[in-house]
Amino acid sequence: MRGAFPARKKTMDFDMLGLAPRLVNILKEQGITDPTPIQTQAIPHAMNGRDVMGLAQTGTGKTAAFGLPMIDALLKAGVKPNAKTARGLILAPTRELAKQIADNLTAYTKGSHLKVALVVGGAGIASQIKRLQNGVDLLVATPGRLIDLLDRRAIRLDETIYLVLDEADQMLDMGFIHALRRIAPLLATPRQTMMFSATMPKLMAELADAFLHDPVRVQVNPPGQAVAKISQSLHYVAQAAKSDLLVELLDKHRDELALVFGRTKHGCEKLYKFLESKGFGAASIHGNKSQGQRERAIEAFKSGKIRVLVATDVAARGIDVDELELVVNYDLPYDAEDYVHRIGRTGRAGRKGMAVTFVSGRDIYKLQFIERFTKTKIKRGTLPTAGEVEERRIEGLLERIREVLNRGNLSSRVTDRLLEEGFNSTDIASAVIEMLAGPEVAPEKEKPAPSKPTVRSQPDLTPVGNIRPPARGMLWVRLNVGRETGITPRDIMSLLEEGLGLPRRTVGLIDILPGESFAQVPKQFLDILRTGPREIDTNSGPIVVSLVPYNAKGQSGEDEGKPKFTKKTKREK
Repeated sequence: MRGAFPARKKTMDFDMLGLAPRLVNILKEQGITDPTPIQTQAIPHAMNGRDVMGLAQTGTGKTAAFGLPMIDALLKAGVKPNAKTARGLILAPTRELAKQIADNLTAYTKGSHLKVALVVGGAGIASQIKRLQNGVDLLVATPGRLIDLLDRRAIRLDETIYLVLDEADQMLDMGFIHALRRIAPLLATPRQTMMFSATMPKLMAELADAFLHDPVRVQVNPPGQAVAKISQSLHYVAQAAKSDLLVELLDKHRDELALVFGRTKHGCEKLYKFLESKGFGAASIHGNKSQGQRERAIEAFKSGKIRVLVATDVAARGIDVDELELVVNYDLPYDAEDYVHRIGRTGRAGRKGMAVTFVSGRDIYKLQFIERFTKTKIKRGTLPTAGEVEERRIEGLLERIREVLNRGNLSSRVTDRLLEEGFNSTDIASAVIEMLAGPEVAPEKEKPAPSKPTVRSQPDLTPVGNIRPPARGMLWVRLNVGRETGITPRDIMSLLEEGLGLPRRTVGLIDILPGESFAQVPKQFLDILRTGPREIDTNSGPIVVSLVPYNAKGQSGEDEGKPKFTKKTKREK
């Protein structure tokens, strides 16, 4: 790293980083006096106009690391933006993270002439277009909504001299690479670019090479390494016992905020309702929730109105709660990098945090990969057995009943009527106890292991149409929805992940046509579709995924590995 700065000293403050006194005072008013390690390392380089590649976990103060130098430069320049332009652009992978960034930047620019705007999906585009008419100094956006605004000519980027890609690795995971490649050429040159990521996969390095010019690399935690202040433990539990054990764990931490990660939207919703029935103030956020519902749930969580938030990985991006002390991996993520992002939600702002992981069934293989990736042996913890949990649950229920009985003055009207109807006292008491106990969460069934073929190891891939063979080690699958429905690469990856269990990182090339879509998936997932097409339920109806037969002889050419479709005549269209 060129021009690296010395390790942070105890006396380091924002004055020493070269920021304008006005900015330093604003930070002091907000109780921010000591820069974090990533801020100490990144801000001086950014102030000197250098491109920055920052590697740091979530919750380490990245927003201030890139936001303060931009604000400082814009304040000194004193140039107002022209109509429909933005001086600085910050791209984030999710609405929640974008809103969090915009809120922080708005706080940093308090009392100045600088204007900050937020444009994300899930909100009315008309009001966002109006907000951009007179130009803004700092524009925070998700890639998809920014593309929409560019297509409507509501914003132009030829005067954008600052670009920030926050959580760039997640943008790649969510299929935004094509959007980034489209946006980049529209920006002003020269420009200053800063990119921040928690991990550094190969594709991330390639993206950095394409977007950054002679960057300074600053790093707080080694890529893939879990945050040191987080206490990690795991517990081997049967799938059927997870919900009761979660209740036991949360009971021990009722005064703390807890973020619980599930794997699917349906599973998260069911788990949230179960926790609510057990007396926990809980909410859920996932892809089926509207933007308003997600924002209200996060706000209630931040304010302490609810203590437990159940979320999928995508929905949880951007949740920044300093007081969050407990993260529970109810379901293990498909990707090891997602594990790092999950547990990074706790242990923020120098605080200690705790991450608890449940492991069941074949998840043991995911665990091994996570430990290799993070270079950490996660401590095996001890939780009570399902029988012990049930016994404690019964004892708690008995105690509640005893309290009611000891108070006396019990009304007999309901009991008398039920006795008249022929029910005996034991039946009545059992029914009441069942009602008090609350509904249980039925355990989600483990997906059965793929059955091994009895006749041959490869299916009969009879050539259909003029389809080129997929890339080595990959298969083509077809989805019966296309561009006409508004489907995106991100949607396709989510569908394959939630509907078929394919980790989104394993999905290769995606080709979206007007009436259908195609995606490449690894051959090891062949058994999922061997028996025939699979239906994936969505809010808009079922989507059919089927295997695409290909010409076994193959064809050479630059586009090898991609289906070749014959052009339709005007009449066919």
